[in-house]
Amino acid sequence: MIWPSVALLAFVTLQRLVELPIAHANKNRLLAAGGYEVGAGHYPLLVAVHVAWLASLWWLAPGRPIHLRFFALFVLLELGRIWVLRTLGRRWTTRIIVVPGEKLVASGPYRFVNHPNYLVVIGEIAVLPLVFGLWQVAIIFSLLNAAALTIRVRAENRALGR
Repeated sequence: MIWPSVALLAFVTLQRLVELPIAHANKNRLLAAGGYEVGAGHYPLLVAVHVAWLASLWWLAPGRPIHLRFFALFVLLELGRIWVLRTLGRRWTTRIIVVPGEKLVASGPYRFVNHPNYLVVIGEIAVLPLVFGLWQVAIIFSLLNAAALTIRVRAENRALGR
């Protein structure tokens, strides 16, 4: 049966496509408030990793069975994603935008860890392929994502004075 896997991939794809204009609007709002972008040079690498990850899943996952334990874990990750996005609100973007004078968010999941959004993304990139039994995809893209996030987190920590 092909529809459960396609429905899940369609959900994730639609989620990302809906988030892009929100992130763009938030970026523009933060820039208009005197913010500036940091680390723009590595942004295409992040986009490439995410697009390739999703494309590989669209290529390999349709028709594969869904492993319910990994699916349940993925649902938990998506709840974490919602928590992060709601906590950041209009400050959430896919770019690193620093607004001088703004305090760092210290509520929601940010009370517990510095980069909860990246923890969610690490989980998503590893777990969604496992939902379909694609452990090789999980390993390959987890390694690629780790390399990209190493660059990203260093840039963000420098920008935030950490």
